[in-house]
Formats: sequence, structure tokens, C-alpha cells
Amino acid sequence: MILCCGEALIDMLPRTTPASEAAFAPYAGGAVMNTAIALGRLGARSGYFGGVSNDLFGEILTDTLTASHVDHSLCARSDRPTTLAFVTLVDGHAKYAFYDENTAGRMLSTSDLPTLEDDVSTLFFGGISLVGEPAADTYAALCAQAGNRVVMIDPNIRPGFITDEARYRARLEKMLARADIVKISDEDMDWLGTTAADLLKGGTAIVLITRGAEGVDIVTREGTKTVPAQKVDVVDTVGAGDTFNAGFLAGLDQAGLLSRDKLAAVWLDDLVPAAQLGAKTAAITVSRAGANPPWSHEL
Repeated sequence: MILCCGEALIDMLPRTTPASEAAFAPYAGGAVMNTAIALGRLGARSGYFGGVSNDLFGEILTDTLTASHVDHSLCARSDRPTTLAFVTLVDGHAKYAFYDENTAGRMLSTSDLPTLEDDVSTLFFGGISLVGEPAADTYAALCAQAGNRVVMIDPNIRPGFITDEARYRARLEKMLARADIVKISDEDMDWLGTTAADLLKGGTAIVLITRGAEGVDIVTREGTKTVPAQKVDVVDTVGAGDTFNAGFLAGLDQAGLLSRDKLAAVWLDDLVPAAQLGAKTAAITVSRAGANPPWSHEL
């Protein structure tokens, strides 16, 4: 099972009522949850771990996970509220206003960590869940306990969310040092003051550098290959990167490559199909409103 560990929240998406009034509609979201859902829809054995509320929004989250064949039995449930993210679109790009204080996801603690069974082959981390404490430290602790499991991290750094830069940098650097796969943008690397070569020297097997409409670079010790993005009419970019992550992991899983030993020795050419699957699934997601990853039959 590929266990996605991080935020699940409610995206309040802009809508217009029949009376032409501006309104918001609740949809399950969060970068890590989006990746879990996309994995489930692609047919991979997918699991989700995070703090989930017992409130009505928490029920939307668990119902959505179940509908996409995602195992959420490891989630830490509580009566704290659900994180809400009010979304506005500017030129098709999402802008967010978060309401996250004392929520079920934010207050996740190390006492909530699950015992990982042997069937969990891969851990995925990323998004804003690596910023807000105490949950961020909880996910870092789980990453440190990964053992011989594959770890993928998509930091998706948002400087505006960071309140303690020194602690965030220290946490992220330790997690990246453990990662077998890192998906990262040029902007993220500039902010961190690192390069793909630095990550590879630190032990990462695969670095995926995203370049938006230009595609993604796959970088290993063997060299670099570029996989182009697919051309589509973009409705919005919500969930695009999350879906790519799922497609790449699902592709590795289908190829039998999701083990640390295999990733350390993999040839670049063998990674191209997984990146192409990621690009294809992301293209479908951006062609429709919201984070709505495709099912396998849509490919």
C-alpha cells in the first residue's frame, strides 16, 4: 500500500447561485489527500493517514476517500474542527485563505502515529502539512520511522505560510535527506538553497523538477530526461501537481519498481513511463474544475 500522510481539508470553491449571488461550495481537498484519491482512482492500493474530524466536513472527507477506494482506517479521529480553505481563482490559478487553528489535522500528535504493517511499501509526504505544528513534527517523526520503505516528498513550499522559518528548514532538510523520490520546483530549490545534484548526493534516488507547461525533468545519477506536459485547455490548476505525484507512484508500482533497492539502481529510461502517466493524469485534472483526478478508465 502507498500511504499518503498529510493534510485533508475542505476546499470552499467559488460558485454562483441561481440568484447570481457569490457563494462557496465544500469539496474534499488538500494536497496529500488529493494524491491519495488519485492513486485510488488509478487502481493502486492507496491509504491515507492524517487527523480527521468527526464533524460534518470530516464525514465529507472520509466519504470521498471511501468512494475513491482509499483506506483511511489509520486516520486519527477527533472532535476538533476540519480545516477549511476558501479558494479564489485568479487567471485560472488558485489562491487560498486557510482556517486551520486547533483543527483535527493541525493538532495531530506523535501519540496518534499508527503502527505500520508490512504491506505499507511507500510513504508519501508533502504540502502545508509539513509547516503547521504540531502536525508537521508528527509527520517528520513518521518519516524517520519509515525503515526500508520508499519515501516520496513533494515540499510544495509556500513561504507565506511559514511562521518559523528556521524550524521549517531544519524539519524539511531532515525529511529530504531520507527521501528516495523528491518532486520539487526551481522556486522550491532556490528557496532551500539546494540543487538536484545536492539532493542526489544526500541519498535521493530520483529528483523530479516540475516546469509547469514545459513538463518535468527526471534527474538521477545517470543524467536527466525531460517528459513534456500534455497540451490541454486549462480550466484551473487545482490538484495538478498532486495528481502528477499519484500518476508517477502508480506508474512505478505497475512497473514493480517501488522498493528502495530497485529505485537506487533504476535506469532513467525505465522511469519515463511513470512520468508520462503522471503528466497524462495531471492533464486530465487541469482540464476540469477543482481537484478531480481521473479514474483509470478515463486514461
